[in-house]
Amino acid sequence: MELFTLPKLSYAYDELEPYLDSKTMEIHHSKHHAAYVANLNKSLERYPQFQHATVEQLLSHLDDIPADIRAAIRNYGGGHYGHSLYWTIMSPIGGGNPYGDIAKAIEKQFGSYAQLKDELTSAALSRFGSGWGWLVVHNGKLEVMSTANQDTPLMEQKTPILVVDVWEHAYYLQYQNKRPDFVSSWWNVVNWEEVNRRYYEAM
Repeated sequence: MELFTLPKLSYAYDELEPYLDSKTMEIHHSKHHAAYVANLNKSLERYPQFQHATVEQLLSHLDDIPADIRAAIRNYGGGHYGHSLYWTIMSPIGGGNPYGDIAKAIEKQFGSYAQLKDELTSAALSRFGSGWGWLVVHNGKLEVMSTANQDTPLMEQKTPILVVDVWEHAYYLQYQNKRPDFVSSWWNVVNWEEVNRRYYEAM
């Protein structure tokens, strides 16, 4: 029984170049993300009562997950969720300045888009080892945060609307150990239309 599936991308692997190279995108999506999906499905095989839950529901209620698969759901479910979001908030025609409601919210919460970039970049770069930098909605306000490994803000009942993946597999082929260069380039593909949509839903 196939519970979760690898999402298809809305763009080709090479369409985010030169900011994210084709080979990294291909391996990242078709190998790394696919493995998280396969292992998440395998983890749920013996628990039909959880097989109709969304990944968001699973991650938001980890205490309700049986102890023997809780770590697997946290890791593989978190990997599936984080990557699924990551692909959608990037676009070949992304980048530039935010607009619409999210631009107004950023201005209100951070003072400027430049300040948000600084704070989210800092959160991503200061994450020791593997993890993520997030922009989330919590209690009606925007918040920047970082999580380790495959942990997600859903575990804290916060709603992500933007994410940057700072696991080495997300950038090492192209940027080697230069995580700052990768994150700086990544801002050029941010899909503000999708971020706006997710912000609207979260509010």
